[in-house]
Amino acid sequence: MVTENELREIENGLIDIIDEGISASALAGQIERFKTGFPATKLERACTLNDGIYRIQSDEKDELLGCFEGAAAEGRFSKFVPASGAATRMFKHLLAKLNGEDLSEKDADMVQTFMDLLPVFPFYGDLLESMKGHGLDLEEAYAAQDYNLILEYLLTEKGLDYRSLPKGLIPFHSYEDGYRTPFEEHIAEAVAHIKDRRGRAKLHFTVSPAHEERIREHVEEVIAKYPDYRFDIEFTRQDRKSDTVAVDMENEVFRTGEGKILFRPAGHGALLDNLHKMRGDIVFLKNIDNVVPDSAKGDTLEYKKLLGGLLVRLQDHIFECLNMLENHNCSEFEVAAVSIFAVSHLSMQLPENFNQMSLEDKISLLRVRLSRPVRVCGMVKNEGEPGGGPFWVNGPDGFISPQIVEKSQVNMDDADQASIVKTATHFNPVDLVCGMRSPRGEWYALKNFTDPETGFISVKSRNGRELKAMELPGLWNGSMADWITVFVEVPLSTFAPVKTVNDLLKDEHRK
Repeated sequence: MVTENELREIENGLIDIIDEGISASALAGQIERFKTGFPATKLERACTLNDGIYRIQSDEKDELLGCFEGAAAEGRFSKFVPASGAATRMFKHLLAKLNGEDLSEKDADMVQTFMDLLPVFPFYGDLLESMKGHGLDLEEAYAAQDYNLILEYLLTEKGLDYRSLPKGLIPFHSYEDGYRTPFEEHIAEAVAHIKDRRGRAKLHFTVSPAHEERIREHVEEVIAKYPDYRFDIEFTRQDRKSDTVAVDMENEVFRTGEGKILFRPAGHGALLDNLHKMRGDIVFLKNIDNVVPDSAKGDTLEYKKLLGGLLVRLQDHIFECLNMLENHNCSEFEVAAVSIFAVSHLSMQLPENFNQMSLEDKISLLRVRLSRPVRVCGMVKNEGEPGGGPFWVNGPDGFISPQIVEKSQVNMDDADQASIVKTATHFNPVDLVCGMRSPRGEWYALKNFTDPETGFISVKSRNGRELKAMELPGLWNGSMADWITVFVEVPLSTFAPVKTVNDLLKDEHRK
């Protein structure tokens, strides 16, 4: 017989589930997944130049730029920026210093470099005013090397409270008339390349509920600086229904000190629904922190246009192929032409017995393989950055396909798989352009093209207690696993992420 305490626990659990908007069956499925885990991604080989990675030739640039400009004028492009990430990790070494923690030699050097060059950071003026408002002199504190006082007013609610802000609101770049945040740099970049013939630019930011009002106010101030342009800017939040339950190390539901079930955001893969709901035609996707000042935007803008132009060209060919295949009089010659295009330009693998298949079966197979959203992904040369890269992957259908794979998805205890990872020549900078509509102009149901087996489980902690957290298939990993995928080499200069505040001292952020 269920005791009163057990009954109360069940009731409280149901209330937690209802509050979170997650069904009991979904919760049960998540707990079972913690027990079974996710299978490791099976790598066939790394994608390299001319084997999964395409290099745009100089003699085709004019054609691609023409494709881009035509589509841009029609207003086909928009921009999707995941921008809900907090700046906390950006200041991790400074917070450790402020909290009196023991610093590694690397972190201690980073703190000293930050302090030595504090006056060159674009937020120095704001910090000066913040401390002045409390009767304190930043320059005196700096001369006296009172670093803890400075960090207190930079990072905590006593002053600028940067530890609590989203990264997109942190001043990144200095200009003669002030500074720009990542939000403003993304808007400036959009104006420079995706505005239509009427001067309209379309952007979509995902934001955290806690900061949405402040972000909206900031964006309104930014667009007021561009009176000659028009903007369609949307803000969405990550749906709480995409949160996943946390469990303890024994795979039992993790409960907080108040006895509530702990749910956590399920990573950027949960933003697939936001991407789908924006109803974009051709969408550029880029991280909030990968921005540079105007003086360094040359390569970025050129390759944004080239990637967009390549997608337009490929999509036009795909649509032509599908129209051809739907023609009742489609010939063997036309099917052969379509298959050659799919293999040579879209990195598709066809069955070994494809030539022996009936004409009807060939047409059916090609129509299924081509009736998918398409993405063109920029790839930079690998210089030791952590994160994902382009690989040929063995899929559940028995075919290999080009995929973006994170190291955490690979069984690094397998010597063969580990050696493939080490041979990777390129890295994923999250520089995508996505074609999201069918030849009939309908939006693809993006959830139909994911691989649910590509999520992963990590170990976190809360209030000193270890827990397991689950992330959904990444937005540009498993969430796009069944898209038509083309990898293109782009210059390293197009990749300038700010993972720590010290990255703002790099040349590309101070031009």
